[in-house]
Amino acid sequence: MKYGESFFDIAYLIITISIGAYLLVKANNKLQKLMGGAALVLGCGDAFHLVPRVLNYFVDKDFTTALGAGKLITSITMTVFYILVYYIFLNNYKGRENKGITATIWGLSAIRIALCLFPQNEWFSNNSPLLWGILRNIPFAILGGVIVILYFKFRKDDKCFRFIWLYVTLSFLFYIPVVVGADAVPILGALMLPKTICYLLILFTFLKKKKNS
Repeated sequence: MKYGESFFDIAYLIITISIGAYLLVKANNKLQKLMGGAALVLGCGDAFHLVPRVLNYFVDKDFTTALGAGKLITSITMTVFYILVYYIFLNNYKGRENKGITATIWGLSAIRIALCLFPQNEWFSNNSPLLWGILRNIPFAILGGVIVILYFKFRKDDKCFRFIWLYVTLSFLFYIPVVVGADAVPILGALMLPKTICYLLILFTFLKKKKNS
């Protein structure tokens, strides 16, 4: 299992960061820069968690602190990723901004990041409290829900982006059981694999958008 998971994690990071770098280098407009930035934030943020995770399989060393720090950083960068996905929406669907929704996006993101920074999360222990895992993910799930609604509402206005709402929805459906039940039922952790595939599908959508621009 460790070889399969490690190969998948490394491949995911290489693909994600490569897509981000490609989109930024080849960007011709603000939308492409936002898509490239989102991909890089996703890949670089996840690297803080996935690299120690892979090393933990093959190096005889205690990676508890590194894994905890990685989870914290990833939690924050994932939030930033969705902020960028929101601005990708605004840039792609001109004239669709609602100041109330923008304030909601920033408010939920701020709450999420603030909750992640509380010491009660015990990031650097092997037994992070389930309660805080749920609390910090409530605003995150709502944030994702707002993104889903926006992309779903205008899915017919752009063929390239018509499935982003679905990929985001599935990513959360795979992620929530892990947060709630992975400690009690470790096999639920396997749901992180299809969740990761959903993120790759979003990035491939960005590439398709770049190609069709």
